[in-house]
Amino acid sequence: MSFSTFLFDLDETLYPPSSGLWVAIRERIDRYLFERMGIPKDQLGTVREKFFHEYGTTLRGLQANYSIDTDDYLAFVHNLPLDSYLHPDPVLRTALESVPGRKFIFTNADSHHAARVINAIGLDGLWAGIIDVHTIAPFCKPMPEAFHLALHAAGDPKLHTCVLLDDQPRITRTARSLGIFTILVGREDPGFDADEALVNLCDLPGLLKGRI
Repeated sequence: MSFSTFLFDLDETLYPPSSGLWVAIRERIDRYLFERMGIPKDQLGTVREKFFHEYGTTLRGLQANYSIDTDDYLAFVHNLPLDSYLHPDPVLRTALESVPGRKFIFTNADSHHAARVINAIGLDGLWAGIIDVHTIAPFCKPMPEAFHLALHAAGDPKLHTCVLLDDQPRITRTARSLGIFTILVGREDPGFDADEALVNLCDLPGLLKGRI
């Protein structure tokens, strides 16, 4: 087996949950629901979780149930000082540089947020492209259709040559069912959700040894 195309999730995959960035983004999502959509504060968590589970993301839930400005939403929820949460990671950069093949960011966020994160953690220049929420519209991970659109954007590589790295089991499960090799990031045991698990992304070269 030889892998040549790598699809990396962005948030809490390329940086650890301990950074606190995703918590801050979730707080911005709640602010958007309250300030822009007028949803009562005591219903914010319920609405956000409902959209997340039924539509894949809060954004897709809003698009399905309201008339919203998508770009305004994305700009609002990602309007954070990234240098307060993220810092360059030269060890991770060296690890990813040692993995041959084309590397793509595959995210439910937008390319502007992805580019800011990549720059903040010092991983610019490593990527063949960013596959973002606009690329896979009107779908999102973990919808199978989102993967088909992502792979098309990546040049239609053969499924058995592709690797997906993501921190969410629901996403690795879908990718695995399509025939993509999956790595669940931030976990010790993949269970039935992925082919492999990786606590620290810096250990990726060792996990792939003999497979690339």
